[in-house]
Amino acid sequence: SPCPSSQICPASPQNRPPPSSRVRRPLPITETLAEFRLTNDQLLEVKKRMRTEIQNGLGKKTHDNATVKMWPTYVRSTPDGSEKGDFLALDLGGTNFRVLLVKIRSGKRRTVEMHNKIYAIPMEVMQGTGEELFDHIVQCISDFLDYMGMKNTRLPLGFTFSFPCRQTSLDAGILVTWTKGFKATDCEGEDVVGLLREGIKRREEFDLDVVAVVNDTVGTMMTCAYEEATCEVGLIAGTGSNACYMEEMRNIETVEGDVGRMCVNMEWGAFGDNGCLDDIRTEYDRAVDDLSLNPGKQRYEKMCSGMYLGEIVRNILIDLTKRGFLFRGQISETLKTRGIFETKFLSQIESDRLALLQVRSILQQLGLDSTCDDSIIVKEVCGTVSHRAAQLCGAGMAAVVDKIRENRGLDQMDITVGVDGTLYKLHPHFSGIMHQTVKELAPKCNVTFFLSEDGSGKGAALITAVGCRMREQEES
Repeated sequence: SPCPSSQICPASPQNRPPPSSRVRRPLPITETLAEFRLTNDQLLEVKKRMRTEIQNGLGKKTHDNATVKMWPTYVRSTPDGSEKGDFLALDLGGTNFRVLLVKIRSGKRRTVEMHNKIYAIPMEVMQGTGEELFDHIVQCISDFLDYMGMKNTRLPLGFTFSFPCRQTSLDAGILVTWTKGFKATDCEGEDVVGLLREGIKRREEFDLDVVAVVNDTVGTMMTCAYEEATCEVGLIAGTGSNACYMEEMRNIETVEGDVGRMCVNMEWGAFGDNGCLDDIRTEYDRAVDDLSLNPGKQRYEKMCSGMYLGEIVRNILIDLTKRGFLFRGQISETLKTRGIFETKFLSQIESDRLALLQVRSILQQLGLDSTCDDSIIVKEVCGTVSHRAAQLCGAGMAAVVDKIRENRGLDQMDITVGVDGTLYKLHPHFSGIMHQTVKELAPKCNVTFFLSEDGSGKGAALITAVGCRMREQEES
């Protein structure tokens, strides 16, 4: 459902004083958290730098060395409502893999009916060989087609592959680098559609027409655009962080042609990998980066996505404990464990409805025996880290919507952003703070955020449907 930022912001917490101003705090704690509190000028600077990196990614001469790659997606149109048919969608982007059958019906009462199954991807497959990974994927597709009784139909397929990809056409995407815990060998630098087709061939059980490789951000935009024609931006704020938008062809120097628009997959998680955010990164950000699977990469994502916020919090808590301000100075084994602070715990701890006793019980579940004072400090640390994340995400989005407004030569612009992701959906304050930040940093844009769920399933099917429609138009 659409949620204009103006309706959300009054109830959200960004207008309150930050927690530290309400409670007397030992000075070192206040100083530690002060590094995370960004001023309006700092956020405007982040917006300005994002804009510079966008230009570098789009420019022919600057693209190779750009950190924000601005990959063309070859998606040239949002849905027009005439799309119809049965489509298969695959969704690979995290620890689970989904296979979906999506039935799209056009006409006055447009409907989208979906059937799906979720399959786990074991850690040893995520970090094994590429052949094992794609054999596992094809095994899951085989199981699903049996389950749906559709082994003998050659369905058009959209493959949502939510990792940085350099697309050379709608149905070809070269994996640039694995992220989010994947490390399968012999995949980086390869066309993932080719790897999928080879896996299907090896099995010799069924055939599929792979029409499109899809980034989940683009799928999110397309799902929203199916409902809301003014949607031309997609945003994911979940395990990872990324955005896409419809750019003018004349500005995309890495693709031939000047007419019309094309969706660009920004891959903005890598913003800052050239050092341009070093002045706002803290020692805790550096510690999280150094211990990650991909040190030095995806630095912006590591400051504002769900996969890393808990790690930043954990590093701050360890430091405060070492200095004797928390948990009686005792660092438990739990606190030493990477990844214990999942996003869902941050969301629970920051819930306004939660009494401190409940915060203590969540910490107890994590094996952290806390006093009431400890709980207050933990809640404040969580709030400060997620507040900064939402502001940074908002500063990036402000750069995007202002660029679109300038592309179109408008003084004022109304635009819709399709959003998905657990951090956006489940965190009690993230969305409100982000909306407010966009409003303040891009005052000439009236931005409506539209919760656009299942871009990776429904969105992939819609991109496939639009791809089939445009293929038919070209052939006729």
